[in-house]
Amino acid sequence: MRSSSILTLLAAAGMLAACGKKPAPEQPAPQQAAPTQEAAPPPPPPANDDAERRAREAAAARAAALRTELADLIHFEFDKADIRATDQGILDRKAAILGANAAVKLRIAGHCDERGSDEYNLALGNRRAAAAKRYLAGKGVDEGRLEAVSYGKEKPLDPGHNEDAWAKNRRDEFEMTAGGDNLVAPK
Repeated sequence: MRSSSILTLLAAAGMLAACGKKPAPEQPAPQQAAPTQEAAPPPPPPANDDAERRAREAAAARAAALRTELADLIHFEFDKADIRATDQGILDRKAAILGANAAVKLRIAGHCDERGSDEYNLALGNRRAAAAKRYLAGKGVDEGRLEAVSYGKEKPLDPGHNEDAWAKNRRDEFEMTAGGDNLVAPK
């Protein structure tokens, strides 16, 4: 038995020697990460930038179109200060825009052709500007937002001396004097 015990011991020792493990290689110690600054959020995708840019451009184009409509001229017959039927639609649109934009103020400038005296044409230009002011006030625009002035024959659009030129010069011009930023379309 003695020999079998020795053999068993030798076999056990051999097995232990065969199963022996090599020491694991040393792992480097974990290093602390350097403190980082808070990262800025990533920029929005280009589609958002494009959509926002297109929306701003569309709003600017609408506001420019409204400014153009507010500046549209109306014209008068010779020696008259009556609003023509063809110009009532222009004034109706101005009234609607003014109704949607309470901060807008307009200067209405009456003009005449070159015929007649300076005094007569200044008075006629004033009557023309006042006629447009009354029309807009009749559509609900506060008269305090409307200023009427006359330039008579002093600022012709067309310097010609014929009926075509005179017809262009018999007009009311409209100029925004306040509130023209961020115009909104009437509903």
